[in-house]
Amino acid sequence: MHHNYIKDTQSSTEASLFHIVSDFAKGFDELEDLGPSVTFFGSARFDENNLYCKEAYTLAKMLGSKGYSIITGGSRGIMEAANKGAYDSHKCESIGLNINLPHEQKINPYTTKQLTFDYFFVRKVMLIKYALAYVIFPGGFGTLDELFEALTLTQTGKITKISIFLYGKSYWEKLVDFIQTTMIEHQTISVQNIELIVVSDSLEEIVCKIDQRLISYVNELKEAGLHNSAYYKKALEFLSNKE
Repeated sequence: MHHNYIKDTQSSTEASLFHIVSDFAKGFDELEDLGPSVTFFGSARFDENNLYCKEAYTLAKMLGSKGYSIITGGSRGIMEAANKGAYDSHKCESIGLNINLPHEQKINPYTTKQLTFDYFFVRKVMLIKYALAYVIFPGGFGTLDELFEALTLTQTGKITKISIFLYGKSYWEKLVDFIQTTMIEHQTISVQNIELIVVSDSLEEIVCKIDQRLISYVNELKEAGLHNSAYYKKALEFLSNKE
């Protein structure tokens, strides 16, 4: 498989563009009919007995039971726990978006829909594009990368304002303190940017705020004149089924 990457870097611009477009098309085709969805991020290194994995499972099952589709990177740890929670709810799509790697990252067995991408940046778009909210559990550099990507895109208005939840106050508190003090003091971000993040140890609070976000997003779509869009209709149907 490693040879494929060497070939790709040495291939013509036209061939590379074709592969990139094909990767995007695959994601758009498979995911555009999802409806309200929540993306989970977090470490692949935790095992099923880890407290955060147990909480990710419970939260995904709570959201899945309400009908929210659950999206993850499709690997182990937090991602597997979230996919399993969604799968066990029997009421939602459990989606794993995997990446084609030389050392074969295997997708976890708890997905109802799985896609494998050749490009990290295409996979990133898919993890972000279809989510109403992100729930970010403790993780390493990859998790932090996803967090700051989401914050950057939301801050700059490149994507609609989404809810970003950091679960695990004790894990995140030093990072959040750095953002709220040092970054504000140096004026590298504005105070409003802090409002994009909700730090919580309450699964019930996260579920409640995601419900609230869905309602406000439906109203935003209506105000923007998008009441005939497929997503608006799906979201409205979703809300009516919850009542």
